[in-house]
Amino acid sequence: MTDSPRSLKRNISPPPPRRASKASRHRTTAEDVNNVSAAAVEAGEAHIRNHLEYFCNEHEKVRRPSAQQACHLSIADFRALYMRNQHSRGCHFVIHQHDHPVAGVHYDLRLQFSESSSLSFSIPYGLPGNPNSLRPNRMAIETRVHNLWNNLIESSSHATGSLLIWDTGEYEVRPRNLARKQPETDDEVASNQREEVEEDGMSNLSEPEKLALAFQERHIHLRLHGTRLPQNYTIAMRLPRHNYRRKQPKAPCRRRRHQNLTTVAEKVTSESDEADSGQLSTTEKATESAALKDAAAASEDEGRDALQREQIRVENAYPGATNSIGSVHQRQWFLSLDREASGFVKATKGTDRGRWVREDDHVGTRSGFETFAVMGREVETSVITGRTAMDVMEDGGVKNYMGRKMWRPITE
Repeated sequence: MTDSPRSLKRNISPPPPRRASKASRHRTTAEDVNNVSAAAVEAGEAHIRNHLEYFCNEHEKVRRPSAQQACHLSIADFRALYMRNQHSRGCHFVIHQHDHPVAGVHYDLRLQFSESSSLSFSIPYGLPGNPNSLRPNRMAIETRVHNLWNNLIESSSHATGSLLIWDTGEYEVRPRNLARKQPETDDEVASNQREEVEEDGMSNLSEPEKLALAFQERHIHLRLHGTRLPQNYTIAMRLPRHNYRRKQPKAPCRRRRHQNLTTVAEKVTSESDEADSGQLSTTEKATESAALKDAAAASEDEGRDALQREQIRVENAYPGATNSIGSVHQRQWFLSLDREASGFVKATKGTDRGRWVREDDHVGTRSGFETFAVMGREVETSVITGRTAMDVMEDGGVKNYMGRKMWRPITE
């Protein structure tokens, strides 16, 4: 007796599920992506496969005519910038303007250090742009390690406020003590020779490898090749000894929203005074101290469940990112403009004696750059879309948003 055909032996109840065609699967995914908000992607509430294409498409939809100006980056160049850094030697950076409902306006500097992750610092008043400012220094507070694709985001929501790209580009790690006085002793000569050997050894390292070494040494000199920032713009960052710790902070207690400014002022340490050489009033010191605390509080992750918050706290990294660089949450670094590396020279005579000035070389090219100040949410715009913080809110459908008041730019 011959066997029955295999088609007659197969169970027909219940019928096997039909495999969806590739076209239908792609169509469903595309429809889902079109309905996903940037804020949902940022918060981890929605997952997409191609973050670059998603955000490029989103930026294209909301791009303002003003974004055609020379100080802005085209979508094509924005895409190319990210693509050429999608590897372990990539050196992508972004500066986000973040108008947070609790922390208020601050600026997040994010530096790629691996194929997938970025080191993040919160800078309450933005980067310094005046070599002769009465308040030349800033605090830069370590926050969570982010996914590299977070460098692409512009978004808005009631929970997180608005986020726009203030500048983006590639960074370069510079050697320390680039412009030192001439050595006067044998010890200084030997020290300089050791530094030259170290610099030669670093020449074969990638920028992320240099960043990791400088980060561990607690002294970072960065040249930011951005779109908005002037040519050769260079900053110096250092972690004071009293802030050097390896352990992540404990889970925060419930924060008190209202504090007496005089009480807060009494807690401002002498190290905070060192970070700002200008003379500040008691109220100004209190406001600045509160701004530092609030900027750090912007990454407290209150929208996530308890288990995920604990994992983020222990690792100091958002899901998908890896904290292989050893970042510790809320450590406070000092940040200043590296005036010599940025092209300024200190005048030794004339009416500008003692001031940092620009200098013409033998072909008439001026060193340094025109001074600038970071003016905050009402003034600053995205270098990608040309939008203000209010534009980002309107495009995201966020209405009746009550932002944090009392922020003022450093212009003196």
